[in-house]
Amino acid sequence: MALAFRLNGEDVLIEHADASVTLLDWLRDAKGLTGTKEGCNEGDCGACTVMVTDSRGSKALNACILFLPQLNGKSVRTVEGAAGPDGSLHPVQQAMIDHHGSQCGFCTPGFIMSMVTAHTNGATDYDDQLAGNLCRCTGYAPIIRAAKAASGAPVPDWIADETSFTFSEILRGEAAGREAAPPSAPPAATPPLLPASADELAELYSANPDATLVAGATDVGLWVTKQLRHLPQMIFLDGCTDLKDIEVTDTSVRIGAMADMNALRTAIEPLHPSFAEMLRRFASQQVRAAATVGGNIANGSPIGDTPPALIALGATLHLRNGDDRRDLPLEDFFLGYGKQDRQPGEFVEAVSFPRQPGALKVYKLSKRFDQDISAVLGAFNVTVGNGRITTARIAFGGMAGIPKRAANVEAALTGQPWDEATIQAAAAAFDQDFTPMSDMRASADYRLETARSMLCRYFAEMNGAAVSVLEVKP
Repeated sequence: MALAFRLNGEDVLIEHADASVTLLDWLRDAKGLTGTKEGCNEGDCGACTVMVTDSRGSKALNACILFLPQLNGKSVRTVEGAAGPDGSLHPVQQAMIDHHGSQCGFCTPGFIMSMVTAHTNGATDYDDQLAGNLCRCTGYAPIIRAAKAASGAPVPDWIADETSFTFSEILRGEAAGREAAPPSAPPAATPPLLPASADELAELYSANPDATLVAGATDVGLWVTKQLRHLPQMIFLDGCTDLKDIEVTDTSVRIGAMADMNALRTAIEPLHPSFAEMLRRFASQQVRAAATVGGNIANGSPIGDTPPALIALGATLHLRNGDDRRDLPLEDFFLGYGKQDRQPGEFVEAVSFPRQPGALKVYKLSKRFDQDISAVLGAFNVTVGNGRITTARIAFGGMAGIPKRAANVEAALTGQPWDEATIQAAAAAFDQDFTPMSDMRASADYRLETARSMLCRYFAEMNGAAVSVLEVKP
């Protein structure tokens, strides 16, 4: 099937798209737009950052793990399109010149596009916005100064105009009288499947249960770029906008499987700020803008960051296979390493949990503060009444082959006084719950000691102590 999107203000129509071609490769090989760089080719360095705009707004995304079908009906800006049609520089480009924000220039296009996106969205938390862009020459200080200097400038017309049309115009090839580009690839053996709703997805996946579901592609993208795997049939979920909603009511929170991590962070912050703070450290801005809640659950990673927090909240997973739906506690979905309770043709539709007091605390331990995989992630949710622990839900990532509850620790806490002696006694039960492995991130002994320390930290924090190193002042 044909793909249609806008590139730097001009419409593009690809009649026969290879579903596994990344935007980065297509830009460089088919269009000769070599400003977008290939650094790590796995979404870590940000040298390939582009701005992608759709009806929900603009995002900075990594082109190296973004497949062409994910752009259908959207608008893309590369560094070649940051300046205006008459050559006028974007304010962040001028600021980078004025503040000497570039040396070798390899990383600069990615920085520019992250800054263009932040400027478009009015975002000024630059340490977070630029955490996914690596610089080995200039250092970040002049780049941050440039971002701040450009913040007061208005969004240029050629960038603001990205949302001045309806995206259905792109799909019909009718936008602003522009001519569609000729086909750029031979017919693909297996065209991509692009459902426009959960109902269409259910029908397509039932008929093609061996197909690979592609949500944000932050994991699947590496199957192609690093493992060089051939994916014969791919179903792209981005068009299923009904799976992107997050519904917060007086009694529950329901998160659609296609909600991205930035959307989750925004929705969860008023309810469970510790969960939201952990999400600030989930990968990078570019990855959070693509990665989905459903994907983070469905890939079954033992070090996925959202499942432990959701398990601690008592989350229920909602699965769908055709017209059939079933619910199960999220912790029961993970059966063993690389194995989940999901049948052929069945997909994650949503996850939900009950509204509850804000007792949840989530602690992430990794070698780097930003953009790193967890060595251990602990989520603690303890309810205390009349000085005694009435309920306890504690879950960990990085401590077993699956995200797992600390059942023996929970049992040791429940019904006991909320005091230091109870915490110390319960901490010993971690040895019964987990037999972690040693790897490059941490040893087994260190992981167990960290889990015990996290329980002590939780007790201290819930009793008013300052426990975050970010709160230390000189």
